[in-house]
Amino acid sequence: MEAALIFGIFLVLMALGVPIGTSLGIAAVVTISYFDLGIGMLGVNFSSGIASFPLLAIPFFVLAGVILEKAGLAATIAHFFELLVGRAVGGLATVAVFTCMFWGALSGSGPATTAAVGLILLTPMIKHGYDKNFAGALIATSSDLSIIIPPSIAFIIYGNITGVSVSALFVAGIIPGILTGLAVVVAAYLISRKRGYHGRMRRGTPREILVALKKSFWAILTPVIILGGIYAGIFTPTEAAVVAVFYSLFVAVFIYHSISWRDLVYILVDASVTSSVIMFIVVFAGIFTWATSVIGIVDAAAGFIVKISPNAATMIILVNLLLLALGMILDAISISYLVMPILIPVLAALKIDPLWYGVIFITALAIGQATPPVGVNLFTAANLIHSDIDSVAKQAIPFVLADVVVLIILSFLPQLSMYLPVLAGLYKP
Repeated sequence: MEAALIFGIFLVLMALGVPIGTSLGIAAVVTISYFDLGIGMLGVNFSSGIASFPLLAIPFFVLAGVILEKAGLAATIAHFFELLVGRAVGGLATVAVFTCMFWGALSGSGPATTAAVGLILLTPMIKHGYDKNFAGALIATSSDLSIIIPPSIAFIIYGNITGVSVSALFVAGIIPGILTGLAVVVAAYLISRKRGYHGRMRRGTPREILVALKKSFWAILTPVIILGGIYAGIFTPTEAAVVAVFYSLFVAVFIYHSISWRDLVYILVDASVTSSVIMFIVVFAGIFTWATSVIGIVDAAAGFIVKISPNAATMIILVNLLLLALGMILDAISISYLVMPILIPVLAALKIDPLWYGVIFITALAIGQATPPVGVNLFTAANLIHSDIDSVAKQAIPFVLADVVVLIILSFLPQLSMYLPVLAGLYKP
């Protein structure tokens, strides 16, 4: 009865087009009120849902990403990669993937990466013969890497829910993020060779490459400072987010001279809106999770999963399929709050390392950003090229399959996720 009510209300509201955060909140509040679970707990849960030190990193990383986007750093990075690949087969496709990988390490947001890189590379790709839907699909799927390659908002959310070190999660995402990017590059190369897609210009001379490297040096240094500081234990992820804001301001104002102090007002508004949307979902997803836990759904679901999953491998496969399905209709943050409270006792029962599983979990959620009907990256790319999401989604299939192959590899080779955090002394299995 309780499960039918809370999930029934949520699904009906979603079907009516109500935003996800609002749907979660209304379903939770109605359930809490109907079963008299303590309506007074709403205020407590509301404040505790966002009064978390790790979550403070989210608005700061968002702000740093917006500053770097307005500063035009993505263009300098893309130009550097263009000079490296020249007219190689699939040259611009490779540039798009590498730029998305690098920009993902600056923004931590899939849609933001899709928009920033798409505005720079979609027009040149189409001009040089690339099918516009292929170009849009490539950038949309490559932007999935934004929540795998650190700093990642999704990793911050996962760490906040599970208690796993966000620093360790950041470092754990490096190798999986690179592998996923390389898998997409291979898929893009094979398609480009078949269709005759090339780069936009000759390969740069050593001098041209050196000049482009100097121009993009300060942008390249950003993730080095952030991850290097965390890796060396100089600051926490939250402190790293604050450092990223001041560093991005310094680079944008004093190095590239690409934004004025007057522009900061618009930048702050943009970052505030984005952060508010994220935290809105976090708060109401947290209340929804609390309600499902109180009425016993979490324990019942966890027991059911343990019962039907005799070993860790079976559980990981089944949950991966569930996550890929949920990714088609929900965003990564909502899925994290809906699913992870159920999986925490399951991980303990099956003795699955939560850090390793965190990488698997976020990688599966990343794929959902480029799968219809609610693939946010697909919508962003489709809007940029003035196409429909179905046409872009069809072109995205090979890249999604490449991502799934990497997900399978990560699901059975924990060393790929665990090696760097253990080596850095950030995590002890």
